[in-house]
Amino acid sequence: MRITSKLPDTGTTIFSVMSALAAQHQAVNLGQGFPDFPMNAALVARVNEAMQQGFNQYAPMQGHMLLREVLAEKAAYLYGSRIDPDTQITITPGGTYGIYTAITTVLHPGDEVIVFQPCYDSYIPNIRVNGAIPVLVDLQFPEYRIDWEAVKRSITSRTRMIMLNTPHNPTGAVLSAEDIEQLRAIVTGTPILILSDEVYEHLIYDNIPHQSMLRYPDLLERSFVTFSFGKLYHCTGWKLGYCVSSPALMQEFRKVHQYNCFSCHTPSQVALASFLQEKDSYLQLSGFMQAKRDYFAQLMGHTRFTPLASHGSYFQCYQYHRISDEGAADFAVRLTKEAGVATVPVSAFYQSGKDHRVLRFCFAKKEETLQKAVEQLMKV
Repeated sequence: MRITSKLPDTGTTIFSVMSALAAQHQAVNLGQGFPDFPMNAALVARVNEAMQQGFNQYAPMQGHMLLREVLAEKAAYLYGSRIDPDTQITITPGGTYGIYTAITTVLHPGDEVIVFQPCYDSYIPNIRVNGAIPVLVDLQFPEYRIDWEAVKRSITSRTRMIMLNTPHNPTGAVLSAEDIEQLRAIVTGTPILILSDEVYEHLIYDNIPHQSMLRYPDLLERSFVTFSFGKLYHCTGWKLGYCVSSPALMQEFRKVHQYNCFSCHTPSQVALASFLQEKDSYLQLSGFMQAKRDYFAQLMGHTRFTPLASHGSYFQCYQYHRISDEGAADFAVRLTKEAGVATVPVSAFYQSGKDHRVLRFCFAKKEETLQKAVEQLMKV
């Protein structure tokens, strides 16, 4: 039986490729973005407690109500936003799912979506599978800033959405208040929607404020904003997140959601509703992860890799021009095989394969993992 592929140019993700290569060569895996240290034992205990208490059946399609109420309180506390937990928040099986569902909710064939490169690998396939057209705008290297003049030139009568990601994966760049003003000037008075991927919301460093769409009522009115509990509490395998939007957009989002996932893991939602009320559980995360970033940077100072700025996420990018003239993909493979350290080439996050000879390293690891990796990189 034959089918016509909706994604004929899509293969296995770079994360799967590099992780498989790391396993094959028993390399230290600094490629895929997941911690190798245990999550909070108290949260695990609360999931077990929820199961013991009988929270083992379907949660409401929108998500456990107490969890949505706590998330609305969190948004008010952090951003001063007034979010209705009944009509504006939906619990999802992960941030990536929230992105796909938001895209599927509003895009029609022929619609155009502005996407900034390098970008997380799900964005463009999500757009294309819905028959829409990604319009690619390169971030300005090496700071990976948005070129707003290029954005203005890319706007057409078919532009339906602008996709944002802050803190940014793979580069660790973050939006500024000036970026928000530029965005506001572009979308005001237009039907352009915003999809803001904010899964690294609490992994932002150097005392930089997070420019969430939740801060700005006029932008939230036209936005889908996605978040991840996996990134928040080091439990990426839970695949649990949430989406916040305006009531009108969320109503449409739920129409798609209810026939795809319908309901997420109930005991985890009950546990999170309780755990999130302890604000330190998320307020301390940026300091914890910044210490890892700084420790990794200190170690990498003894290598020939050159750091690029990272103000958020699990990741820091490094140039290797003092080591090799190879393309990033080839160098990443050789580094895995010969040095025993797996990374991800940033060129893989460009549709064109644009190559600034930069690798992405994940520093969300135990100190001994980072030490072992850098000891091997010092020999390169």
